[in-house]
Amino acid sequence: MGMNAEEARARFHRERIARLATTDAQNTPHLVPVTFAALGDRVMIAIDHKPKTTTDLRRLRNIRENATVSLLVDHYEEDWAQLWWVRADGHARIVEAGPDHHHAVDALTEKYSQYRRRRPAGPVIVVTVTRWSGWAYTS
Repeated sequence: MGMNAEEARARFHRERIARLATTDAQNTPHLVPVTFAALGDRVMIAIDHKPKTTTDLRRLRNIRENATVSLLVDHYEEDWAQLWWVRADGHARIVEAGPDHHHAVDALTEKYSQYRRRRPAGPVIVVTVTRWSGWAYTS
């Protein structure tokens, strides 16, 4: 069953991991798992210190070329009556410094103890959600 935007937003906010979908200027998709903090209709994602092969991440290049993104959280159980998913569609921007960066990192450190031990120092992605949608086997 479909769910209303309020329920979709509430379920999304409670989750610990999402998948971030971006596309480049040629509409080639790219999907990665991300940690996030959500405040109202804004979702913040850090580019953190975890090992990466490069700091020139495809998700950042894609957002610079095409700011339209989607985020997905989902819940799976063998009891399929418990299945659900929520998608947040919106527009992303990359924030390197300043009050928005500080606010995003504060929200992430509040949610994840790993970030309290080592605050993300890289850029953050701030997504302004324009549409919340979701589905649940049962409501």
